[in-house]
Amino acid sequence: MNSKIIWWFGIVGCLLFTACHKPRTQSTQSSEVLSKKDSAKVVTADTIRADTVAARQPEEEGSKININVEEINFSYLLARSKFSFKSRTQNIDNANVNLRVKKDSLIWLSVTGAGFEVARGIITPDSIVFIDKFHKEYFVFTYPQISRQFNFELSFPLIQSLIVGNLPLPREPDQKVRREKDYLLLRQKEGRIMIDNYIGENTRKLKRLQAVEQPSRNSLTLDYEDFQQLSNYLFPYTSLITLDVKSPQDQQYYQTVIRIKHNKVELTDSSPGFPFNIPSSYKRKQ
Repeated sequence: MNSKIIWWFGIVGCLLFTACHKPRTQSTQSSEVLSKKDSAKVVTADTIRADTVAARQPEEEGSKININVEEINFSYLLARSKFSFKSRTQNIDNANVNLRVKKDSLIWLSVTGAGFEVARGIITPDSIVFIDKFHKEYFVFTYPQISRQFNFELSFPLIQSLIVGNLPLPREPDQKVRREKDYLLLRQKEGRIMIDNYIGENTRKLKRLQAVEQPSRNSLTLDYEDFQQLSNYLFPYTSLITLDVKSPQDQQYYQTVIRIKHNKVELTDSSPGFPFNIPSSYKRKQ
């Protein structure tokens, strides 16, 4: 796949299994471990530990407890955001992205640079379509295509949950929450993917998500930070995403690090509109 598609997947964030071609050599492994430890400290100290200190219950570690996970309910979400990601071959810093989401149905995004729109995308439960206005091209993907290409199962609910900070899968009645050190842990499974949801005990908000696919061990780790009041909800204005994916060609892991920082977020019951059309002069690229 060419670099334009990689860049597009970078904008979507959770589709960045195409980027990050950085083999995990001994030296890079050390820096990755340090980076992940540092990130974990930030989340634990600033968010999760603050929840547990204030509301620690007498249950033993590992015991099952009953809680409700607070989730954001909305009809439409609008966001103006800054997007950055880093790989060995590419570095995007603070790109401007406008997002519009119709819950469970549609994600629309527009990327601007140097004062004009350079790209537009639309994501539905069935497909993903991107328009590259600069090169007058467009791309169409299905989730099975992407999943086969990058050896990781992707879905619309996963992409939506990464944006709004909700659980990636609906919680089943028999799924219990366990106390694990400084977290409340809800474990879920969907096909080949095991998902660990780490929840703040006081806020009942998802603070960290770790998804691991078997047997490849491809993984996605997401830390939510900078929670602010939005309507009646706490909303994470910053997301840090780390992806580690094994290449089927050389069997090495490649890593992508993504940061999404929302400058403005709005929940509304009125449709903001999702303008999207592909000019007849544009060429479809594979």
